[in-house]
Amino acid sequence: MVQYNAKEITITKNLLKIVKFVDGDGIILEDILTKKVFEVRLYGIDAPEMNYCSKIKKDEKELHIPAALLIKLGYLSFHFLKNQVDLGDVCSLIQEKKNLKDKYGRLLGYLILNDGRVLNEIMIKEGYAKPYNDVFCERLPMYQKWNLKAKTKKRGLYAIVDRF
Repeated sequence: MVQYNAKEITITKNLLKIVKFVDGDGIILEDILTKKVFEVRLYGIDAPEMNYCSKIKKDEKELHIPAALLIKLGYLSFHFLKNQVDLGDVCSLIQEKKNLKDKYGRLLGYLILNDGRVLNEIMIKEGYAKPYNDVFCERLPMYQKWNLKAKTKKRGLYAIVDRF
């Protein structure tokens, strides 16, 4: 299980149920007690988009990778995420108080699975997401290290492309 610096200020939400998968870095959760449903963006990671949008256009220009291939990579990431957990699984969410939500109003957090694994970390280590460098998170340095290892070993999406 992920260890957090004792000085770090975090919020933990328990008894959450996975109700829907959004994409390779997003998921919909339901609070089991209140029945409130909300979207979570997995903090510190970025997976390719699954639809043609402004971000795909930007990535296409910056990476020199066709949008169609980026979208294919997005679907591979999405399917990998779906294979890590099941709908109805109970999990916990750990948030850093400095960055509770993204600019779209989605909660940002580390998703802790029943077995103690952290979904964010799995996605990075297995090469299906990369570190999200635009917003700092406490785990970013570790994510960058794991991403380099996944890239070097050609894991996940890195078996197809050398960047995404």
